[in-house]
Amino acid sequence: AKPGTEHGPDALREGGLIKKLMGLGLDVHDYGDVGTPSHEDDHHFDLPVKNPKHVATASENIAADVYNVIKSGRTCLALGGDHSMAIGSIFGHSLAEPEHVVVWVDAHADINTPLTSSSGNMHGMPLSFLVKELQPYISKLPGFEFIKPCLSAKNIAYIGLRDVDPGERYIIEKLGIQSFSMSEVDRHGIKDVVEKAMHYLDPEGVKPIHLSFDIDALDPSLAPSTGTPVPGGLSIREGNYICEELAATGRLTCVDIAEVNPSLGNERDNLITVNSALSIITHCFGGRRQGTYPKNYQIPIPTHTNHVAPPPS
Repeated sequence: AKPGTEHGPDALREGGLIKKLMGLGLDVHDYGDVGTPSHEDDHHFDLPVKNPKHVATASENIAADVYNVIKSGRTCLALGGDHSMAIGSIFGHSLAEPEHVVVWVDAHADINTPLTSSSGNMHGMPLSFLVKELQPYISKLPGFEFIKPCLSAKNIAYIGLRDVDPGERYIIEKLGIQSFSMSEVDRHGIKDVVEKAMHYLDPEGVKPIHLSFDIDALDPSLAPSTGTPVPGGLSIREGNYICEELAATGRLTCVDIAEVNPSLGNERDNLITVNSALSIITHCFGGRRQGTYPKNYQIPIPTHTNHVAPPPS
């Protein structure tokens, strides 16, 4: 993984995230950064993964925080970081709302097992640790004892895929995971894709929703400051539409934003990427392209002190 994603949350905060969310009339509480202690002995040459103890510790802390936020009655926004963050956020969500479903918006499937991955990067594996049907294929890793598989394959829908490894493609087809690549987005349009995904995941319209959004789902022209950009991605209109539709259900209770990396590209690239991420986030939390106003908004009524008297005759 390319270093720098750890600065993604601060870049989003500095870009005005809190102010934008408060401008939607939301009660916003920033819980700060999750503690991620480093492990000096985290090089395991006998294991096919990189930094498993570090990822395990971070995941356990993320899971606890996400659980506490959702249990308190709030909607959780988890800012990454690379997409290995989803191990903790989805697991923590499952502890609070076991019936939840996952919409995974990404250029990549991130469902490699440690043995199908060619890189050993754990940001390409998060779903494999969580999917029940894959557990016979998962290597035992130090620190991962606390993670319990919490998702069935039928509880996941992908949108935006366009760079999928051979092992991942086999897993998707073997397990029958609902998958809408950019080919399906082009063929059917984003409206039909979102409708089909949600009808498949939750035909009764009652389950909590977890949206895990990798910024590289968007076209690189809209998110250049990310580690693994892939041409031919979602437009900002398509990305915002996904978020608007999920928000409109009233059941979107956790949102991940992953892979914003301000160390990549120049200042303009960073600004474009942060603005795209902020647009995605605000549309998850009530922002609408037709316009939005806070819940208790009223048209101001003139008072005597601000009434302009007519000029004397």
